[in-house]
Amino acid sequence: MNGPNRSFHDDDEDDQGEVFLDDSDIIHEVTVDEEDLPDADDDDDDDTDDSMHIFTGHTSELYTVASSPADPLLVATGGGDDKGFLWKIGLGDWAAELKGHKESVSSLTFSSDGQLLASGGFDGIVQIWDASSGNLKCVLEGPDEGIEWVRWHPKGHLVLAGSEDKTVWMWNADKGAYLNSFVGHEASVTCGDFTPDGKTICTGSDDASLRIWNPKSGENIHAVKGHPYHTDGLTCLALSSDSTLAITGSKDNSVHIVNITTGRVVSSLVSHSDSVECVGLAPSSPWAATGGLDQKLIIWDLQHSLPRASCEHKDGVTCLAWLGASRYVATGCVDGKVRLWDSLSGDCIRIFSGHADAVQSLSISANQDYLVSGSSDGTARVFEIAEFK
Repeated sequence: MNGPNRSFHDDDEDDQGEVFLDDSDIIHEVTVDEEDLPDADDDDDDDTDDSMHIFTGHTSELYTVASSPADPLLVATGGGDDKGFLWKIGLGDWAAELKGHKESVSSLTFSSDGQLLASGGFDGIVQIWDASSGNLKCVLEGPDEGIEWVRWHPKGHLVLAGSEDKTVWMWNADKGAYLNSFVGHEASVTCGDFTPDGKTICTGSDDASLRIWNPKSGENIHAVKGHPYHTDGLTCLALSSDSTLAITGSKDNSVHIVNITTGRVVSSLVSHSDSVECVGLAPSSPWAATGGLDQKLIIWDLQHSLPRASCEHKDGVTCLAWLGASRYVATGCVDGKVRLWDSLSGDCIRIFSGHADAVQSLSISANQDYLVSGSSDGTARVFEIAEFK
């Protein structure tokens, strides 16, 4: 067998015409591939990248993405490499590294005026950054364990953070000063926020309770727990624009609506069959969107406590975002896809491909031209959504 092989290669060197034989071999391989045509769409889809910008500064999975409310191009990302970055859409050569965290950066959020950025880490530290320069302004300490989430007061530079150590902390970010702590939860505080009027704090915990607090006194006004509320840990929370209702999702597959003033459960939204991972209220209508590990996005009519639409995915839904005051909702999925849904019809109107692993966080730019996604694949991607305003 050696003889013919050797003479074949010799011919290659002597006569360029013989190179065609090698090429035809390659063509033959492609023909074999074409027998798999039924799967060709899937294969192509995996290779498609619909993003217009990819940020690759991280060396580990991304946990959090935030868009500046003041600068439509400014984005912050944080991940498992213990780093945060500030970067700009379309400016691949501009990035500011947010250094100092000793463990994963779990949460990032801009102040409502866009001047400051808060980063929370699993090291229990909250850091405050100047959003325009990326310079560190102050380090806020207090919690004994990791930070689960960070939120800003809607009207000022007060920052709130929930911790795995069962506590919630509030600081003045301009002065770098501790203001208050909120103690009462019996497990990790997994979600929370100021009400939009800034007068109340709502927090949810792995202890299956929602607690409502007075920010100034630290008093626990209501503890919502037990029947008919959640039976397992809370995962997500959203507050109505008029500061009257809290809508919470849980590992128990359920969604409940609580009257913040009375602490009463006013409605229960039961339709998911696995953990509810994300919730968002429509800015312009009495609708809510919830996403779960049951591979569904459900659009709810809150006035009647009924599902308007159930939107099927190919894997669990990890995060969602309403596109401003439009009728459209974006979802991030474990399958690596970002999907846009029409909340009126329940139809999927766009699938954005590009990520090679689960999408963990979504954010919409201030001008609603861009959708930014962070993924377990270590990248953030930017997709153009201007046509869906």
